[in-house]
Amino acid sequence: MTNPQNNTSNSQSSAPEMTVIGTDTQIKGEMFFEKSAKILGGFEGKITAQGEVQISKGANCNAAIEAQSVIVDGQVQGPIVAHGQLTLTANAQVQGDLTAGTLVVAQGASFVGHCNVGPAAQDLINGTQSNQSSNTAPATTQELKGNLTTKVDLTPPWATQTPQTQSA
Repeated sequence: MTNPQNNTSNSQSSAPEMTVIGTDTQIKGEMFFEKSAKILGGFEGKITAQGEVQISKGANCNAAIEAQSVIVDGQVQGPIVAHGQLTLTANAQVQGDLTAGTLVVAQGASFVGHCNVGPAAQDLINGTQSNQSSNTAPATTQELKGNLTTKVDLTPPWATQTPQTQSA
């Protein structure tokens, strides 16, 4: 009987730990997760995780997100940095810049912003980390904080060129 108990405790320790923010929860501020997080409700601010961040269907985040991997199945307004893989499901609605080692986009996903993917993106991620940890952060860090509100202009470049050609 001690073997089944040992097997049970081993299987529990190998299961990934995940913090869940419920559908009836609205949070403003900064959240840091040592493991993984699943957002079902609303969040405004900054999310950092050493594991995976999941933005579930129905969730709405006006946030900067940085994690090892990110899965978006809801709405995100703000920059997303995934050191590993970033997945946008068919339900994803993202407005903000993406930086990831690998990007997976399902048919039906909506994305407006700039995208940096692959080995060159890893260099950007590493550069971003060193800038954010210093006390003399560049102006772009302050701009990112400002972009977390409704002030951000997410008009795609081709949309801003259209009025210029029509005004002739």
